[in-house]
Amino acid sequence: MSKILNIEPLGFPWKTQDPFLFCAYHRDEYPTGNSKMGVDFELLRGRNVGQDFTLKDGWRMYHGTNIPGFPYHPHRGFETITINKEGVVDHSDSLGAAGRFMAGDVQWMTAGRGIQHSEMFPLINEKDGNPLEIFQIWLNLPKASKLVEPHFKMLWREDIPVVSLQDESGKSTTVQIIAGSIDNVDALDTTPDSWAANPANAVGIYTVKMEAGASWVLPKTLPEANRSIFFYKGGEVEIDSRKVGSRHLIELVPDENIEISNGSEESYFLILEGKPINEPVVQHGPFVMNTHEEIQETMREYGRTQFGGWPWTETEVVHPKDKGRFALHSDGKEEIK
Repeated sequence: MSKILNIEPLGFPWKTQDPFLFCAYHRDEYPTGNSKMGVDFELLRGRNVGQDFTLKDGWRMYHGTNIPGFPYHPHRGFETITINKEGVVDHSDSLGAAGRFMAGDVQWMTAGRGIQHSEMFPLINEKDGNPLEIFQIWLNLPKASKLVEPHFKMLWREDIPVVSLQDESGKSTTVQIIAGSIDNVDALDTTPDSWAANPANAVGIYTVKMEAGASWVLPKTLPEANRSIFFYKGGEVEIDSRKVGSRHLIELVPDENIEISNGSEESYFLILEGKPINEPVVQHGPFVMNTHEEIQETMREYGRTQFGGWPWTETEVVHPKDKGRFALHSDGKEEIK
């Protein structure tokens, strides 16, 4: 019996399985920044500024008008996990929390009962380009946790476990462990109300880099879990005697060890796995609940309260260019890296 359940090309966003709701991969070759950490006006001609999802000249503005990114917007009923591989992300939210994180860092945010936040990509380099590479993953919350208090946590690159595994020929596979466990190395703690906080749910989030010619065995997980490999960059790999090119999704049986043999180029993967929540999912834009009635109530509540309002003077909040990596939490505690 094949260990591969499905192979299909990667679309946008990437197709996910319960308990995951959404996964988007962003790679943008942003140009040199101006003095305001934005894009010079002449480069914006021909773009649908404020709603720019079209890849042009290697980059997009998304919803930004002066600076690329996503100005303030609400969420309820799930979590966002933002994995930064290259570039700068500035966070601000309706609780008064803020932060800046860079290559190798991960932000884990439980939206819970409701939060507004902005995610901007300031172009801090005025001499060279400002490439950005991030994943944004939406992890569902079960009904019992959909209205918990919002919370965000930084997983800093210095603290996130990374394992380098060598095969018999000495070729290396490097795994960043954002959630789960590999080779008896456990991830950092997640936010407290996350589906991933309970080890019994076997949530695994891994970014993987395989050296050309390397082989690696992805260890089995719970038989009831879902497991997806997103092969987003590289040449060709072999899994269970089948050759798969890059830009493909591979869905696998969960309770078997999976040997991956890389071809002649470096290859890069995102792996998502976990026990499904198995509850109804009703989504309306940035709100994810269990019933249509709960969505209607969410929309009414957001109309009344704006989930606490927006305490910042700008909708596209960016931090000072020389600020560096930091996290300011709603209780006033500040982490500086």
